[in-house]
Amino acid sequence: MNQSKFYKWKRSWKKDRPFLLMCIPALVFFLIFAYLPMPGIYVAFVNFNYNKGIFGSEFVGFNNLKFIFMSGKLGMLVRNTVLYNIAFILTSTTMQILIALLFNELKNKYFRKFAQSFMILPNFISYVLVGVFGFALFNSTNGIFNTIIQNLGGESKNFYSDPAIWPVILVIINLWKGAGYGSIVYFAALMGMDAEMFEAAKVDGVNSWQKILYITLPCLRPTVIILFLLSIGGILRGNFDLFYNMIGGSNVLLLDTTDVLETFIFRAMVSNANFSTAAAVSFVQSIFGLVLVLTTNTIVKKFEPDYALF
Repeated sequence: MNQSKFYKWKRSWKKDRPFLLMCIPALVFFLIFAYLPMPGIYVAFVNFNYNKGIFGSEFVGFNNLKFIFMSGKLGMLVRNTVLYNIAFILTSTTMQILIALLFNELKNKYFRKFAQSFMILPNFISYVLVGVFGFALFNSTNGIFNTIIQNLGGESKNFYSDPAIWPVILVIINLWKGAGYGSIVYFAALMGMDAEMFEAAKVDGVNSWQKILYITLPCLRPTVIILFLLSIGGILRGNFDLFYNMIGGSNVLLLDTTDVLETFIFRAMVSNANFSTAAAVSFVQSIFGLVLVLTTNTIVKKFEPDYALF
C-alpha cells in the first residue's frame, strides 16, 4: 500500500514538476518575510529594551494594550476602522466587477488595452503624491475646488476643518486608486470562462444584459467570495498611507471621523517611541482578523461548500 502511494506520488511529481518548481520563489518569499520573523511577535508582550534585546526584555503580558483602553477612544477607533474598511470593500468590489465587465464587453482590443493601462495607472502612484494632489484640490486658499467655487460667486470652503465630508472623500480616493488594478482578477476570471456558454446563449437570442445577469455574474461568484474572505481578514487594519497622507497626523478637527487604529498608534509611537505597544495592537488585529476569516469561511462552507477557502 505504501509502495503504491509512493509510485502514485512519483507520477504526480513528474506530471506537476514544472508547476511545483514555479511555486518555489513564492514559498521562499513567504518563508523569509512571513514565517521567519514570527518569533519577533514576542516584542508585543515585553517592555522592549534595546540593550537587552527582544527575549531579554521584561515580560509584561498585555500591559502594552493599556494605553488604548486608558485613552477612552477605543470604541471610536474600532468604529472608524471597521466602517471605513466595509465601505472600501463594498465600493471597490462593486466597481472592480463593473470595470471587468466593461472590459469584457469591449470589442476593440487596442482600446481595451489602452483603457486597462489608464485604469491601472493610479495604483502605482505613491500615496505621498496622492496627498499632494488632494491638498491641491482641497486647500482653502488656492485649491482647485475653492477656485471654482469663488469664480462661480460662492464662498470658499475650508475642507480641512469639515469632518463630515472626509469619509466620502477617502472612499472616493481609495476607489480611484485601487479599482482599476483590482479589476484584473475579475477580468482574468472572465477570460477563463467557457466560451461555449456565451455562444449558446447568443444562439438562443440572449441580449447583453441577460448574458451578464444570468451567466457572467453567477460564474464570478466564486472569485467574489474568495476575495471577500481575504479582504475581511484585514477589516481592523486601516489604510495608514491613505489616511496619513490625505489628512495628516495632527489635524484634531477631523479626528472624530478620520482617526483609525493605525494613525492613533502612529501618533502614540512618535511621542513615546514605544514599539512594544504597536506590536501588541498589531498582534490583536491579526488574531481578530484570523477569527473573522475562519468565521466567515465557516459560514460560506455551510451554504456554498465549493467556494470556501478550506
